[in-house]
Amino acid sequence: MATVTASAGAPGAVELLRLQTAVLSQERFARSTAALATALCDQLRCERVTVGWQRRDYIAVIALSHGADFDPRQAIFERIAAAMDEAVEQASTVVLPQPDGAAPQVAMAHLEFAGGGQARAVCTAVLADQAQAIGAITLERASPFNADEIVYCEDAAALCAPILALKRRAERSWFAATSAAMGNTVRGALSSGGTPARLAYGAAALALAALLFVPVTYHVAAPARLEGSIQRAVVAPVDGFLEQVNVRPGDAVAAGQILAELATQDLETERNKRHSELVQHENVYKAALARSDRTQLVINQAKAAESRAQVALIDNQLRRSQLRAPFDGVVIKGDLAPQLGAPVQRGDVLLTLAPDNRFRLIVEVDERDVALLRPGMQGKLALAAAPGDVLGFSVARILPVAVAADGRNYFEVEGMLDPRGRALRPGLRGVAKIAAGQRPAAWIATHRLIAWLRLTAWSLGA
Repeated sequence: MATVTASAGAPGAVELLRLQTAVLSQERFARSTAALATALCDQLRCERVTVGWQRRDYIAVIALSHGADFDPRQAIFERIAAAMDEAVEQASTVVLPQPDGAAPQVAMAHLEFAGGGQARAVCTAVLADQAQAIGAITLERASPFNADEIVYCEDAAALCAPILALKRRAERSWFAATSAAMGNTVRGALSSGGTPARLAYGAAALALAALLFVPVTYHVAAPARLEGSIQRAVVAPVDGFLEQVNVRPGDAVAAGQILAELATQDLETERNKRHSELVQHENVYKAALARSDRTQLVINQAKAAESRAQVALIDNQLRRSQLRAPFDGVVIKGDLAPQLGAPVQRGDVLLTLAPDNRFRLIVEVDERDVALLRPGMQGKLALAAAPGDVLGFSVARILPVAVAADGRNYFEVEGMLDPRGRALRPGLRGVAKIAAGQRPAAWIATHRLIAWLRLTAWSLGA
């Protein structure tokens, strides 16, 4: 940076520090550029100061002194941007009119701009960061710029450009920041001194390619649940009312244990009625037999048989009013305690039982992965109740009918596991992973995307 020489009418080092303070005091990039333009305009008594920033291969005006609103698409600002491009291409400050003894410069865009009657003196200083032009500052006023003022403009640009560049980089999106970092890396590798970097990047690319195409085990992951290998429903044998409940879900039961009882008062009343009819028909039968009345004998014999059958049916219903466990197991469904006294109808499922030591695993495999599975494949299961205790299992069979639930379509894959020594219960859920063979890592990472693209292209008629 050139040394500022104090002279009459030209700002000095103190003003330069104040200028830097004005830029640093603003949090946002846009406000910092506007503060820079305003401070320069006041210090050098200019009519207008504009700040331009590099946009790919051209300069765009982004700030105007004193916070004035402007449209960069207006003709005046397009001419200012062209003058800034002219200075950036020459990598030097362009002044119009040129001071005595200054080296000749290309100033066609500046002449066109100044000739428009907007200003009689123009000075454009280049903003540079890390030896690369990032923008420019154009100052306009009626009186020409002297040598000290030109030096001050260059010093101000050199001092504030890195600050503006940092603020600009801090406000970039993650995509823009990543792209810039990758671009810098590529440029460094392609530079004359980037041979070691090129070798390192080449080795890393080869290693990555090897990792992507080396076959590894592909695991199909899917939600899973435990069920009893046998599930028996205990249903209401007759219409009636729930009188007593002896078990709740989670209770272990033994074969023949009474689980619940239905009210039997109506059945007992009906049985007494039918038994009375049976006694009556038997008495009439005996009287007809004593009189040798064959007609009454046959009639009452049939009625007695009917009443006897009715009594036997009611006795069977009375025995079945006690709901007993069909085997040793555990109650997995049916909390009847809050329903005591409630009516039940014949065939209502009251309780569900399952053996407490035999299970089957149901894996809900997505339809996109079911074609990769075969019976006999091995897998592992982690239950939500014990995620650290991984269970092994094997695929027993794949049910051929899809199930649509929870907004997805899946197939149920049945697996067999060994529960010995494990505290398991039907209804536990977890995540299962099934080893579906060897696949390249690149295929594992991209096969779902490729399948989706193929299906989308097919649906669009491509």
